[in-house]
Amino acid sequence: MGKSTLFNRLVGGMVSIVEDYPGVTRDRLYKEVEWQNHRFILTDTGGIVSKPQAGSIAAHVLLQAEVAIAEADLILLVVDGRVGLTNEDILAADLLKKAKKRVLVVVNKVDSFRIPPALFEFYPLGFGEPIAISAAQGLNTGDLLDRMVELLPKEGPQEILDSDTVNIAVVGKPNVGKSSLINKLIGESRVIVSEIPGTTRDAIDTVLQHGGRSYTLIDTAGLRRKAKIKDSIERFSVQRTLSAVERCDIALIMIDATEGVTEQDKKIAGFAHETGKASILLVNKWDLIEKDEKTLHRMEKRIRFELGFLHYVPILFISALTGQRISKILELIDFVAEQHSSRIGTSMLNQVVNEALLLHPPPPDRGRQLKIYYATQIKIKPPTIVLFVNEPEFMHFSYLRYLENKIRAAYGFEGTPLRIIVRKRISRENKEQREVR
Repeated sequence: MGKSTLFNRLVGGMVSIVEDYPGVTRDRLYKEVEWQNHRFILTDTGGIVSKPQAGSIAAHVLLQAEVAIAEADLILLVVDGRVGLTNEDILAADLLKKAKKRVLVVVNKVDSFRIPPALFEFYPLGFGEPIAISAAQGLNTGDLLDRMVELLPKEGPQEILDSDTVNIAVVGKPNVGKSSLINKLIGESRVIVSEIPGTTRDAIDTVLQHGGRSYTLIDTAGLRRKAKIKDSIERFSVQRTLSAVERCDIALIMIDATEGVTEQDKKIAGFAHETGKASILLVNKWDLIEKDEKTLHRMEKRIRFELGFLHYVPILFISALTGQRISKILELIDFVAEQHSSRIGTSMLNQVVNEALLLHPPPPDRGRQLKIYYATQIKIKPPTIVLFVNEPEFMHFSYLRYLENKIRAAYGFEGTPLRIIVRKRISRENKEQREVR
């Protein structure tokens, strides 16, 4: 029927996965929409299937749709104008009538208005005059938005995302417990939890208010090895996971305690590191591990060895199932978010760099000596420092790591990458020559 295509059209971008067969959208997707100075949250849900088998994905999808209906002020019942009225449409209408909500019937796939669309057959659904559109072509979607604004409540609280919200991507390989963790954090089952790997195909934004602060939790599809990506939906889900990391502030990288660090974990963590995102390592399913007094220390040492490039990232051992240490996650997120946004004054930064130079001067390179004139921080998220030197090629990577360690020892930056850029200082004489030219 094109629900996800319509969702993407109204929110102005590719947010829901769109395929040519039903059943692709499983969880609820939320996105803010603004139209004619009116702002509201639009939700995309999975298709409603009558009498689904207990415990099946279809049953979970129906539950998610029912939760979305309960939350909504206005419901768009999308029907197929090419197919006409179906039994599924009637069953969906009956479900909506029980909810006693405002409903607007949207007849999709009406690709031409030269011939009047046959809207009359949808009047028996009992929701008044339908509106005809083409989500794929964008026909009449402006009129649809006008009707929606007319039917929405004029006043009342709106769940509008705050620009100050900390955006958190929950990432990891399939079936590591990402959805279970989010459900524990928010205290409600907004995301489908299933033992079937890859249940969550879309990236799902969930707003959480805690301690006077807003968090946006982004649940994502688990990354799989390329050999296991069998269809276009899973390929797009991998892209969506990486996109979720790109737009987050902090990545919660979940590792299965029963398996340890895998190659997939390294790739996920490496992507977060390379894109400059703050990270926290969450070792989930800790309740399933047989322990002695040295188990945690051994596991942490092994993780540090496997993920050596994330030496700055805190590790928390949790159980999303039992709730073990879940209460510490938001506290750690606040701390890492502060580190990710930290800024050092130029004079204080240069004091640390100068002390590092005195303790361990850079070694000469074939008789040539590196000189560091001064340092300054130019940005945050991640903190980025520029070192002005005589010749950048004299800077050895090992000495750069030494300087990073000294800066971290002085100012922390726990949980966040630290970018150090080496630039050649332009002397006043060379600058004047450039200006003359």
